[in-house]
Amino acid sequence: MVNEAIRAREVRLIGADGAQLGVVNIREALRIAQEAELDLVNVAPTAKPPVCRIMDYGKFKYEQAKKEKEARRNQKIIELKEVRFSSNIEEHDFQTKLRNVRKFIEDEDKVKCTIRFRGREITHSEIGQQVLERVATLCEDIAAVERKPKIEGRSMIMILTPKAEK
Repeated sequence: MVNEAIRAREVRLIGADGAQLGVVNIREALRIAQEAELDLVNVAPTAKPPVCRIMDYGKFKYEQAKKEKEARRNQKIIELKEVRFSSNIEEHDFQTKLRNVRKFIEDEDKVKCTIRFRGREITHSEIGQQVLERVATLCEDIAAVERKPKIEGRSMIMILTPKAEK
């Protein structure tokens, strides 16, 4: 809340330089802010009495927006990529898909390795589990297993995450 929108009778006032001016009446606080040609901003509305600061509110909002924009620019959005294997995959196909898994992990994305069982393949789910465990062991230098191989419906799913850099 800013200036006349503040509904408290008295407030703890902090000056533009950061100095404590004590507990004052709201009219007195508004008068001090107007003399300084600045705004009275409620920075702690739940305190008893509420804490108000004298500052340039427009400049304050601009600085906050600038900080938020910088924080958004610096954050890395981790995507979840999926690579599908089959339980009876041939060696060359396996190596190609493994190369894709490693590429995604090096790009700092999580990888969801999925094996889709078709027909009666589900009766030999241990073969699919061996394929996923082989992927995990071949990628253990750059990836950690976030979720071990687990059957969900007719699929077996394992999630790999990039290891933190040291």
